[in-house]
Amino acid sequence: MEESRMKKHVTVVGAIQIGFSILWLIGAVVMFFVFNIAKGVIPAEGDVPDFVFKILDILGVLLPVFLATVACFGLIGGIALLSYKGWGRILTIIVAALGCFNIPIGTLIGVYTIWVLMQDDTVKLFQKG
Repeated sequence: MEESRMKKHVTVVGAIQIGFSILWLIGAVVMFFVFNIAKGVIPAEGDVPDFVFKILDILGVLLPVFLATVACFGLIGGIALLSYKGWGRILTIIVAALGCFNIPIGTLIGVYTIWVLMQDDTVKLFQKG
């Protein structure tokens, strides 16, 4: 009885991880384009110091790459959860811990994910599979 309940929780966590990871991937692509458009909108001559362009160059690459990387790990972890892979459980716990910094929705999802994946019955499910 408890095992089937935890299977449902694991399925929900996997689906949430996959869904939000796809949204984060889309967000990373949008952020990349927004930073590049912002560089094009700011006039190259005049009042804007050169360091502004350098900051936009750095942030315009680093932030989207970081978000896309975490999103890819979340996507891979979510798919692995649905297959009851032990490494997917560990990967998803790490991604959920990072997601806790995304207040408030990421925190709620992260805490729920960590709670589900740290239960003894869930650990047993992943040892079987």
